[in-house]
Amino acid sequence: MARLKTPEELQDLRQEILSRRDPDNPCISICAGAGCVASGADEVIEAFKNEIEKQNLTTTVDTKGTGCPGFCEWGPVVVIYPKEICYLQVKAEDVPEIVEQSIKGNKIVERLLYEDPATGERAVKESDISFYKNQERTVLCNNIKIDSKSIDDYLAIEGYSALAKALSEMTDVEVLEEVKKSNLRGRGGAGFPTGKKWEGSRNAPEPIKYVIVNADEGDPGAFMDRALLEGNPHSILEGLIIGGYAIKAHEGYFYVRQEYPLAVENINLAIKQAESYGLLGKNILGSGFDFKVFVHQGAGAFVCGESTALMTSLEGKVGEPRPKYTRSNIKGLWNRPSVLNNVETWANVPLIINKGADWFTSVGTESSKGTKIFSLVGKITNTGLVEVPMGMTLKDIIYKIGGGIPDGKKFKAVQTGGPSGGCIPEDKLDLEVGFDELTKAGSMMGSGGMIVLDEDTCMVDVARYFIEFLTDESCGKCVPCREGLRQMHRILTNITRGKGKEGDIELLEALSETAAEASLCALGKSAPNPFLSTLRYFRDEYEAHIKEKRCPSLSCKELIAYYIDPSKCQACMICARKCPAGAIDGGKKKIHIVDQEKCTSCGTCLEVCPPRFDAVIKLSGQKIPDPLPEEERMITKKSKKQ
Repeated sequence: MARLKTPEELQDLRQEILSRRDPDNPCISICAGAGCVASGADEVIEAFKNEIEKQNLTTTVDTKGTGCPGFCEWGPVVVIYPKEICYLQVKAEDVPEIVEQSIKGNKIVERLLYEDPATGERAVKESDISFYKNQERTVLCNNIKIDSKSIDDYLAIEGYSALAKALSEMTDVEVLEEVKKSNLRGRGGAGFPTGKKWEGSRNAPEPIKYVIVNADEGDPGAFMDRALLEGNPHSILEGLIIGGYAIKAHEGYFYVRQEYPLAVENINLAIKQAESYGLLGKNILGSGFDFKVFVHQGAGAFVCGESTALMTSLEGKVGEPRPKYTRSNIKGLWNRPSVLNNVETWANVPLIINKGADWFTSVGTESSKGTKIFSLVGKITNTGLVEVPMGMTLKDIIYKIGGGIPDGKKFKAVQTGGPSGGCIPEDKLDLEVGFDELTKAGSMMGSGGMIVLDEDTCMVDVARYFIEFLTDESCGKCVPCREGLRQMHRILTNITRGKGKEGDIELLEALSETAAEASLCALGKSAPNPFLSTLRYFRDEYEAHIKEKRCPSLSCKELIAYYIDPSKCQACMICARKCPAGAIDGGKKKIHIVDQEKCTSCGTCLEVCPPRFDAVIKLSGQKIPDPLPEEERMITKKSKKQ
């Protein structure tokens, strides 16, 4: 690769790359993100390459492995451009038919199209699929279009043009002012204004400064940052270089969790490619600006998502937070001014520089601008990554994009903001998604996790689960977090086991207040949110567990029992054969009963009982009827007919 010395040479290279490509020729894009790879994407990519070569189409058809387009449960995803034909759950054995029909024959393979479960209609184009139709993709949109391992592909879609513009047409102050004007708020959780953070570092007297990418994505079920790092690493790298230029930093760092091997591989490759083209290193594009980037792999500690803990880990020490007497943008990494933003924040920077702050602020609410990527998971029809404009309601995200709740179940709550977030109930579904709006509702934006819960979910157990996670992930440095969370988890566990007592709620509230006020870092301060939000909206469930020893959702194992209705039991013996605890007594023509002393409440009997009988009943807080006397348990032909 020739080292580029000026913005003009960069533009000449871009034109050369485009001149070698015919936009009318087919391009087969196959998602090569971690999720699709786990579903066999590598085999699909190899099959396409072999089939294209076999059919002598290598000069007219391009094949590439790309980043995650978001519709993860339907992977491997294949999109054929320029017609945007979208095939889902493609297997290697489907490839010859796709090449024959769609590449050579200009026909559609109907069985591989997405079928809308509500209407039964098949969508040919990706943009016609209901999951994508209501999204506004500005950051994720290029994931499926470019080879994640090719800098030329990124250059072909105007990649690094924002960097060239910043270095050749704007001063560092002008870049900073444009980011400030955009009101871009950090996508990692706190929502702090990015431009204000940058300004603090730039104005700090210490001459050596750093810019850092927080890719330590530790929230359960969240994979927004991973998808961007795997699919479009150059967009984050470009944003980081621009940020370094704006604050006069000459070193940047990627802090990536070790559990993301593909992301680590792709960002390291992107750095090498950028260095080869002269987009990193000395005198970038003849501007006189020097910048180098390093990658550091974290060990997976959730607390290292916190800024000071991350920087302590980056220094080679134990990842523990430190008191913020001075903000980390003034005294951060090695006590020097350090700007830390998450992956999605950095990926927005090139868009703002290229299109302007006014373009960015045209989308969103008054205080939350632009779009936000969410990991939409849980009890919902369509799971995956969604990018929506700030201000879209929770209802539209869950029902228009997510397709609603499957299996005819009722919506109960949506948990946002990761483990330290909160649960928002059904009567708040018209809430507009924004940093301040979610905080007022008792939750938070966080990094973008969104877990949908249905009627079968116990909200007390949800709080217990997240408090347990945070207890395990506490670094233990401060008492309010280390001991407070441990005690909260103990009390919540007792409540879900029917051992709760009067005063437990008040004690949990007191512990929450202490943790929120006295903890050293944001992990401890926000850790009580799962309890506080569920108590705020679902207090009746806490009281039912404590006062009535009953789980309204029939979810807490120690508070439920299984009973076989003698009027419905047909003595088919299926449940007796399948019961792992041997807790069901019965035989041929003999009504079955559950031995409550042996029963482990696993629910197998309910699962295997034929729907036409529907004889097994789940109970909580109710007295189990006495079993029939032995002589009345025999089923006669007459009683079966009845």
